[in-house]
Amino acid sequence: MNTLELKNKIISQIDNLDDADFERVYNQLLEVLKMTTPYKLSNEENDAIDSALKVSEEGQTYSHDEVMKDAKVKFPHLKFK
Repeated sequence: MNTLELKNKIISQIDNLDDADFERVYNQLLEVLKMTTPYKLSNEENDAIDSALKVSEEGQTYSHDEVMKDAKVKFPHLKFK
């Protein structure tokens, strides 16, 4: 579903709410919107990303096939596509 379809689905569901449920959902939505702030990476996370980018730039990467082979050995109980 694209964004417009999701918005229309939400609007449709809101239209079907009774007054009490609408007020409850409205208040919950306001709380969620107040909490939404961009996530700030820690120094440790930034360092890990920088390290991974450096390793990648140096060509120390794994192919998809190598990763899948290792994952199937490590996690034999999982089904892989």
